[in-house]
Amino acid sequence: MRALISVSDKSGVVEFARNLVAFGWEIISTSGTMHLLKDSGVPVTAVSDVTGFPEICDGRVKTLHPRIHGALLARRDIPGHMKALEDNGIGTIDMVCVNLYPFRETIARDGVTMEDAVENIDIGGPSMLRSAAKNWESVTVVCQPADYGKVLEEIREYGNTTRETRLRLSAKAYTHTAGYDMAIATYMRAQSGLPEKFFLDFDLRQELRYGENPHQKARFYSSAQKEPYSLATAEQLNGKELSYNNIQDANAALNIVREFSEPFCCGVKHMNPCGAAVGSSPEEAWRKAYDADKTSIFGGIVAFNREVDLATAELLKPLFLEVLMAPSFSTQALDLLCTKKNLRILKVDMETPVNGSARQLLSVNGGLLVQDRDSETVEVSPEQCVTKAKPSAGQLSDLEFVWKIVKNVKSNAIVVGKDGMTYGVGAGQMNRVGSAGIALKQAEATLAGEGRDIRTEGLVLASDGFFPFDDCVTLAAEYGIKAIVQPGGSIRDADSIAKADECGITMLFTGERHFKH
Repeated sequence: MRALISVSDKSGVVEFARNLVAFGWEIISTSGTMHLLKDSGVPVTAVSDVTGFPEICDGRVKTLHPRIHGALLARRDIPGHMKALEDNGIGTIDMVCVNLYPFRETIARDGVTMEDAVENIDIGGPSMLRSAAKNWESVTVVCQPADYGKVLEEIREYGNTTRETRLRLSAKAYTHTAGYDMAIATYMRAQSGLPEKFFLDFDLRQELRYGENPHQKARFYSSAQKEPYSLATAEQLNGKELSYNNIQDANAALNIVREFSEPFCCGVKHMNPCGAAVGSSPEEAWRKAYDADKTSIFGGIVAFNREVDLATAELLKPLFLEVLMAPSFSTQALDLLCTKKNLRILKVDMETPVNGSARQLLSVNGGLLVQDRDSETVEVSPEQCVTKAKPSAGQLSDLEFVWKIVKNVKSNAIVVGKDGMTYGVGAGQMNRVGSAGIALKQAEATLAGEGRDIRTEGLVLASDGFFPFDDCVTLAAEYGIKAIVQPGGSIRDADSIAKADECGITMLFTGERHFKH
């Protein structure tokens, strides 16, 4: 029995080859893998000794030869195939252990050149994997070190791998080469600007108990491309497995958190923020976010952009929350929070820079929508003012805060707030004045509970889209709103500006809308 071993990922390969030799197998290998095996005392035959032809073109050509592919592809049950091998002095190869040049890792490096990328496109490796996988009835194909143990176990017990294992490994090999080819095709198409094909490459991360509802099956897949603020790479420190709805809500929370550089906290229910605030510390941010809506946060998702300390954990512990996320947790905070066995606690990477060119995918019946992620936010500035009343420094800060929040609320979206804290959120209504009414009434109720009057607070308001009429400005004025930020762009902008001037409201147009369907 002969095995051809040529791997880029060399973890465990020496022990794997050593065991094969102990079972009576002959090892064939190439270049770096061959030298590693030889240096480790494993007897090995060079591929060039098998083919009778040296490696050429800096190793680009070494295994592309009939003595390799004939040995892999010949069917053992067809006499004509076996006679062709005998007539040409070709012995069979019964196993291929190959993993491929690190193409994905190469293109993920900062400043990688196209020349570097192209040199890491494996040719011989995929060819051998495909040849071996095609002839799986007779040939074992191994492309992942994780399978070494199973292969050795079966050889030890049966003298060879089982038919079932060879079929499974064949499927894994084709999956491996398909993903590899997709990564190459995606990269090369990006270099040449060809959009008519779109390839996806995701790995199963978790089987979910169910989807949005118990009668729906669901799975969670992670992208080969790592991103910050992602649940796909988050480390779960406590609690039950994440559900489909947990993942949706937690992802929404992380998208809001990444808008802020100062200490920030937000609570999310049904993919909308129910309370959000900045503070001098995580503790203060949480107190303000909780005060914004003490009712809706029940059973919600909470995310911080700073380490959760013991003081903050003590405030969180009495509440029923589904998920808690932060870049880190102090030892004392984690010990306290882990006493709540069902609370899902996630440590999330918030250090890696956000990729501004990342894409957002949405499935529709029979198709897929792809767009650039809405990762940039125009900064609110005095020059955007379109009314006679000009914003104060405090109002500008408040408008900047609610502008970042409203971007992450389902359209039609209105957010009311002040002093780095939301007081009211109106989400997902069929008309904008309906969302404004919800946000303003919620703010009024929150303040009334503290013995305060919304009409004297000088709150500010943000809208994710323009006002088609002046009715939203009229309603805002009735509740004492003093400043508004919105994209502008309506054919009736002049009506809204005139109404704001009449009511003494300052209004800013950012020129950028943030619909979120």
